[in-house]
Amino acid sequence: MKIAFDALPLLGRKTGIGFCESGQVSAMTKLHPENEYILQYFAVRHLETKRQELKPYLRTHVISKHRFCSPYGYRLISGFVPVPYRMFFGKEAELTHFFNYIVPPGVSGKSVVTVHDMVYKAYPETVRARTRHMLDLGLAASMKRADRIVTDSEFSRSEIIRYFPEFSEKIRVVPCGVDTERFHPVPDKKFFGKIQEKYHLPEEYFLYLGTIEPRKNLEKLILAYAEFSASVQNPAKLVLAGGKGWLYDRIFSRVQELHLQDKIQFTEYIAEEDLCILMSHALAFVFPSVYEGFGMPPLEAMACGTPVLVSNAASLPEVTGTDAVIVNPDSIPEIAQGLFRLYSDSSLRAELSRSGLMRSKEFSWEKSAELLYQVYLELLPEV
Repeated sequence: MKIAFDALPLLGRKTGIGFCESGQVSAMTKLHPENEYILQYFAVRHLETKRQELKPYLRTHVISKHRFCSPYGYRLISGFVPVPYRMFFGKEAELTHFFNYIVPPGVSGKSVVTVHDMVYKAYPETVRARTRHMLDLGLAASMKRADRIVTDSEFSRSEIIRYFPEFSEKIRVVPCGVDTERFHPVPDKKFFGKIQEKYHLPEEYFLYLGTIEPRKNLEKLILAYAEFSASVQNPAKLVLAGGKGWLYDRIFSRVQELHLQDKIQFTEYIAEEDLCILMSHALAFVFPSVYEGFGMPPLEAMACGTPVLVSNAASLPEVTGTDAVIVNPDSIPEIAQGLFRLYSDSSLRAELSRSGLMRSKEFSWEKSAELLYQVYLELLPEV
């Protein structure tokens, strides 16, 4: 087969979508070298940087193909005028996979699209207006064009069917994985020292890692932490690590209103090479999000042997199973009680560390890529 991937999510600072594509593409090109793969992307600036970012994915059977055009300009224009994608990338690929919701018009051969979640429908107030407008304008047409729709969890499959029942037969579930070369226990304190100094971290901390935005339920986490920290003498600090997302101002304001600046720390974006150590040395990883299509960070924390707290919402219980402290994301007292349990009960932390590590082994990018490959074979059965 000649398989093309839309490489845009792999470029720049990767989000969850980019890490999902990275894991699946890397594993598939290793597992199935009998095929030819093309990493396709539009770009008009920083071309050498982008070439370097794609270099780790390239092999004798994996090439990149660049076209000089603004990716956002093309997406905007093609939403109104159906400029064919094949005008830029030709008819070489038998199948093209788009990992970020939208299949453009005029794709040659078969097409697959990953629709990670329906947050823009379920919680529209938590989504950036530009993104919401783009999905309102183009998602239904995109899923109609696609020959298959891939999503990350059974929860997300049910959500897509809830809002777009006409596409139910096209949907296939392909769970994400965890890269155990990147995420694994690092108990040695000497490695933590450099990271601690770099990010000015406390000795003992709860860790949240993800975008700083409303749907991650950070305001309620902050309120719950205020309740927890008032109940103990020397509370572990709360470290909120991640880039600023949509409507982040009120999250920062909440910390100031509660006078918790000395107990809650924001670190901004964390370099990829530092994530494993940061997670490994957290007292616990906390992720009380109200809506996730999959939720990779809790799984990555589990792979580091770190106890995890998640909400009982959306796909998170599907990912963590019973190997986490699970709380109602709408209940501040319940989140606070979860923090207290993890802080005060060392035997609970040890048990969750052990069972979470085992749970994470059930998810691998190799397994994820093989499931995705079977979706491709449905569309090209002669291979």
